[in-house]
Amino acid sequence: MTPLAVTAYTATSAMGSGLAAQLDALEHARSGLRPNDFSSAPLTCWIGRVDGVEDVTLPGALADWDCRNNRLAWLGLARDGFLERVREARARYGAGRVALLLGTSTASIGATEEAYRRLDADGGFADDMLRPAIHAPHSLAAFVAAALALEGPCLTVSTACSSSAKVFASAERMLRLGLVDAAVVGGVDTLCDSVLFGFNALELVSPEPCRPFDAARCGISIGEAAGFALLERVEAAPAAPRLLGYGESSDAHHMSTPHPEGLGAELALRDALTRAGLDAARVDYINLHGTASRKNDEVEAALVARAFPAGTRASSTKGFTGHTLGAAGILEATIALQAIEHGLVPGTLGGDTPDPVCGAQFAWRNEQRRVDVALSNSFGFGGNNACLAFARAGFAA
Repeated sequence: MTPLAVTAYTATSAMGSGLAAQLDALEHARSGLRPNDFSSAPLTCWIGRVDGVEDVTLPGALADWDCRNNRLAWLGLARDGFLERVREARARYGAGRVALLLGTSTASIGATEEAYRRLDADGGFADDMLRPAIHAPHSLAAFVAAALALEGPCLTVSTACSSSAKVFASAERMLRLGLVDAAVVGGVDTLCDSVLFGFNALELVSPEPCRPFDAARCGISIGEAAGFALLERVEAAPAAPRLLGYGESSDAHHMSTPHPEGLGAELALRDALTRAGLDAARVDYINLHGTASRKNDEVEAALVARAFPAGTRASSTKGFTGHTLGAAGILEATIALQAIEHGLVPGTLGGDTPDPVCGAQFAWRNEQRRVDVALSNSFGFGGNNACLAFARAGFAA
């Protein structure tokens, strides 16, 4: 694959709004998880809730798109100068030559839940909820397209927890085929009852803060996040970090359980390394999917142990943010990019008693070291797997 430049990126999560807040939380090993104060009925768990979403007001021209998911998207877009960078790309290439590819798991389903809770006397939606565009899976991408005034290809990817990692792959294909000259990629998912109680029904939600790869882990903490990146050809920004490669697979082993030998995850990993022209020994850091569920962590730890040398560092950052579902791919891609930029390998927050299956590759506490190449793993329900490979500018495989 011909590398692409990541010319801008931003992230907003329970760690805070924007990259500076994210880096500060990572450097100080400060979790954003809190006791559940969101669900419409009591549920004992911890969540990664973003502060300030309820206070966001969309611009007047975008008011019809108002819902919690789109507010979080707008909050995320407004950080780290990202809106201005997209405006510059739009001016440089034309609105029709910039693609928009966003991942989400539930889009604005929280608004639809609210509409059903407030049915009128005739059993219909209340007048203020009669906005069909927000009760659709494409709500997020359609809103962001309007907000950014983009007219190029617009795609929603919803492949569970790999959604906002797979958008990088779709963007690369569009750029390689000459369909566009730049692509905005990312993802947004917000907390909602469907997710909280749905995962709880699967007996996957932990009553305490999640503990990735800990021997006594007992489930996930669900979070929310918004993240975006701008991809262009390397000539446009020679000093920018690079997307070196990506890998995708769909093993379809089970609706909610990973393949016991990690077959799909390994296929995605090998695909990413091959496309990037990398040997596993060249990888400095891996941001693991690491949800803190029993099976996911076991399978992923075994994969890391057999695929990478002891010197490769690996960690899960879901102890900081919770599992942000359709936004996990982009959020953890930004952490991988910050690892390269700042030489920070974040520790596995919550992993106080390492599971014996974990190898020497695991970083349990923060480490300062040079990171030239970083991977980000995202594995979703139904066997939808993705792996992204990033490198600093000038790196030669």
